[in-house]
Parts: sequence; C-alpha cells; structure tokens
Amino acid sequence: MAVTEKPTPVPPNPIELARLYGDIARKSGEMMTRFMQRPRNGTRPGADEMGVGQAFFSAWMKLLTNPVKLAEMQMKLWQDYATLWQSSMRKLFWQPAQPAIEPAKGDRRFRHEDWQQLFPFDYIKQSYLIAARHLHGTLGHVAGLDEQTAKKVDFYTRQYIDALSPTNFVLTNPEVLRETVASGGQNLLKGLNNLLDDLDRGGGKLRVSMTDENAFRLGENIATTPGKVVFQNELLQLIQYAPTTKQVYRRPLLVVPPWINKYYILDLRESNSFVKWAVGEGHTVFIISWVNPDQALAGKGFDDYLTAGTLAAMDAVEEATGERQLNVIGYCLGGTLVAATLGYLAAKKSDRVAACTFFASFIDFEEAGELEVFIDEPQVKALEKRMEEHGGYLEGSEMATTFNMLRSNDLIWSFVVNNYLMGRNPFPFDLLYWNSDSTRMPAAMHSFYLRKMYLQNLLREPGGIILNGVPIDVSKAGMPLFFVGTVEDHIVPWRTVYAGAGLFPGPKRFVLAGSGHIAGIVNPPSANKYHYWTNDKLPGDPEQWLKGARQQPGSWWTDWGQWVAGHGGGKVPARVPGKGGLKAIEDAPGSYVRARADVKNAPKVEPRRREGAEKVKVK
Repeated sequence: MAVTEKPTPVPPNPIELARLYGDIARKSGEMMTRFMQRPRNGTRPGADEMGVGQAFFSAWMKLLTNPVKLAEMQMKLWQDYATLWQSSMRKLFWQPAQPAIEPAKGDRRFRHEDWQQLFPFDYIKQSYLIAARHLHGTLGHVAGLDEQTAKKVDFYTRQYIDALSPTNFVLTNPEVLRETVASGGQNLLKGLNNLLDDLDRGGGKLRVSMTDENAFRLGENIATTPGKVVFQNELLQLIQYAPTTKQVYRRPLLVVPPWINKYYILDLRESNSFVKWAVGEGHTVFIISWVNPDQALAGKGFDDYLTAGTLAAMDAVEEATGERQLNVIGYCLGGTLVAATLGYLAAKKSDRVAACTFFASFIDFEEAGELEVFIDEPQVKALEKRMEEHGGYLEGSEMATTFNMLRSNDLIWSFVVNNYLMGRNPFPFDLLYWNSDSTRMPAAMHSFYLRKMYLQNLLREPGGIILNGVPIDVSKAGMPLFFVGTVEDHIVPWRTVYAGAGLFPGPKRFVLAGSGHIAGIVNPPSANKYHYWTNDKLPGDPEQWLKGARQQPGSWWTDWGQWVAGHGGGKVPARVPGKGGLKAIEDAPGSYVRARADVKNAPKVEPRRREGAEKVKVK
C-alpha cells in the first residue's frame, strides 16, 4: 500500500483569523436580524406540499406487506458486507484484494487517491456504496406503487443517498481532513464565511455559489457577438447580429430560446457561441432576449408569449429585412412555444416559416423525464399558491433548485464540499455563471404551461389548446423540420423529442447528439468533442431508429448547417443591424438580459415600449 506524505501544518495567521471571525460575527448578526424581521407566509409548518412523506409511507406499507422480499434484500445486503469484510481483511494484511464495490463510471466524488490508498477511507467508501445500492434497490423499485409515487420515491431516495455521502462531511472526507490539518482549520472558517455569504445572497435561503459571478460581464467577456437591439416590447428585446460575410442567406434565422433561462447560453464565448458560428455560416441571425418579469407582468399568459413573443418577433424580422419568410429555431421551452406558433400559423394559412429546427424541445409530454417528480396536481396547486403569495410570479431560484436537484452530486454537493468544507472560492466558469443567472416566470403563463402541457399533454392533441382564440393543431404544420435530441438529457429525454417529431406531417430529420441538455447542444465543431448519430429513416419506434443509426464524429452543427442551407433561399448582400427597416435601439446584449433575479440590490431594468409593438400581423 502506498504511503502518502502527511501535510505539514501551517500556523494560523492571526490577522487573517481575526478578519474571518469579524466577518462571521457581522454576517451572522445581520442575518439573524433579517430573519426576525421577515414576514411569515401562509404555509403551515410541516406541510407536505410535494407529497414526499405520503409517497414514502405508501412505499413502506407495500414493503411491509411482503416480508419475504424484505428478508431477501437484507440477506443480500449481509452478503455484500461479508464480501467487503473479507476483502478489507486481506487488504489490511497487505494481501491483494478486489474491492467489493466500485463507484459508478462518472462518479467524481471519490477521485482523491486517499479513497483508494488509505484503508479506513476505502472501507468507508465501499460501505457507503453498498448501503446506497441496497437502499436504492429496496425503495427505488417497490412493486405495486402507482407510477407517479414510484418515481417520487425513487428520486427522493437518491437525494437522501447523495446527501449522506461521506464526501459531504469533514470527518469522513480525507481531502477535507488534510486541508484542515494543513491550514490549521482556516478552511472551515473560510467555509463558514462562504456559507454566510451565500445565505445573505439568497436573502436567508441558501443559494450555493457555483462560480465567481464577479468574473463575468455581459457584453465584455460573455455574450459578446456584435449586434444591435432592433425591436422591443414589454416581453422581449430582439437582437440582430452583425454579419461577418459579404453575402447572407436570403431567409433570416430567428432563434427562440426558453424564457426560463437567459438567451446567451447560445452566445457564451467566441469559441463556443452558436450565434457567432451561425453568423459566420452566412445567416442573418435574430435572437429573442426575454424580459425578466416581475409583479407588473404577473398576468401575462401563454397567449401573450405567442402574440407579443414569437409572432411579434417574426413581424419585426420582416420589417428589418423585408423578407416575409424566415427560418426558425426553438430551444427547450422555446421550442414548445415555436411548435404552438407553427400550429397557430397553420390555422391562419400562413407559410411565413420556411423551415424550423427544434433543440431538445418538448412537444409531446408523455414521457417528461425526471421533472415529472415535481409535477402533479397537488404540487401544481401548491406552486400556484406560492406564486400568488409572492406577487404573481415564480422566483428564478425555485426553478434553478429544481434543475440542480436532477444532478445533485455535480450541481449541489460538489460545491458544498468545495465552498464550505475546503473553504475555497468557486472557479470562474461561463456555463455555471449562466446557470446561476436565473429568470422569473409570470404565474399565469407558468400555470397554463404546467397544466395544459405537462399534466394534460394537450399540445399533441388537435385543438387541445387554444391560443389567441385559435385552436392549435401542430399536425397541420407541414414545413421541413430538423430535431436534435441529446443522449444524456435528463430534462427533455431524447425519446420524447423523437416522439414530438412524429406529430408533424412534413419532411423531417432527427439527429441524436452526445452529452446532455446543454453540453450536447452547445458543442462547436472546433471543440472536436463528443459525437452524434444520424439515420435518414424515421421509424415509429425510437429504439429502431437508434439501432439503424450511424455514429458520426464531432459536432452535429455541421449536419444542421448543411440542412438549413438548403432552405436558405439563395444569397443576398449582407444586412447591417439598424440599417434596414428597423433602427438600432442599443448595442447587444441589450438591457433586458442584464436584469438579475434573486440577487440582492440588483438593478431593475424597466421594459421600454415601442409604439405599436403590441400589434400582431399574420401573413
């Protein structure tokens, strides 16, 4: 067994310690004062709004009615621990031994060498992994539960298991212990200071820092592709990007991002900006920058996001370029809105969308992935009540926490260890800065979306939903379509994206990208990362599609680029933002994107109306 050198303790710096103690005392006092002054909401203590307690009660009742199964599981647990004890004894006496259990591939919690080289921590690690496997196997697969309850028990069992990982505690994490000895405990004091900072930043709620938010400036080192805001109303700003080619495709390209996040996920840095790449390919790119709504916009519904959103943006693109027909991209929730828009235009006999692309978008919500855990009738009612009490909108932090829980080890606990136990500041990372830049949502829109689409799945039904007085039927939209799913997507499973493609009657292409919901989409060709699968045939079963698909190296962007070029409508001289039918209002990235949610003392950006912006034309 390798012998690791012990860290040399460093005497604490008395000046630094005094500063830390002073900061901790000051922040603790301020936080306690705010806590005592905070008004209490109407939620009664111990209320099980999410139905977690009831779900586990049902699971245990099912288990207790099958004592033979329980005994069998306990016997398997005992056998695994017996294997661990045998293996550990051999290792303790310097004999070769295979571990009883290994961390799953991709589990980065136990990367430090001490988890393998030091006997006590190797034993703790394996003991935890065995207990975790059996606890999840027992509670995560209880027979006889209804589907929603089973998913809820499975999800929250994994949350419990992840929270109890030995990596999350000082005395059972060898890396933290080494740092504590080496720094004389200053890491824990710094960690406490970081914890108080995060509580202060969240207004008393823990908002774990994922990155150094002071390291990024919109328009300076993130969201830097040159362009102009050429249109705005109370829901959006429309950005037109400056061309980098002498000629561009005649049909402009409108990108509709989700309003649950900021648009600049598609324009992070020059090296990974989809916007910059598409401009370089010869497209006149427009993108919607949604407003960060507050109480004044609480009554805005899905109809408004259609009329003052996609339809108003299309009218503005036509006014700016003189082109009635355009190509459209919808990403995630933006793709759901685009699908509804296509159904609306089809009902109006409008052919203004020549071709359309969907990035990891829900259209058919039959298999909604792990988010289904948070969406059932009692939880939606409780959410509607909280939005009403909060002034008519959903705070961005609530949705951010939900998405982070889907990957809690990577997006919660790794930062708890780094920030609070190791006492380190988070590393500057553009993607995590964007992830932390959450956006609010109007109560009316969000309630409609959750009920009509997630719970009732009416977007796939002809006439199932009515927007602006028009029954929506996506099966009437017959333009060419391109769909992208990502193989590891935990938000919009790729098979669900594939099912959505089957609702449309026209020519379609489906591509499956590597990685997940964000990294799989934001994967520039220059990175030479991952791979993607293609299959010109589209059988009804996604498994059949995958079986006949060919794996391609690199980024799917090039495949899409070839496809959309065929729908570009030829070339015309490049268009300069502000020099067409619409004048420039301000430089990109615009003012709407700068309004931060859930950040203390963040500047409020007031939407500026444009005369006549509320009028919607359908051509």
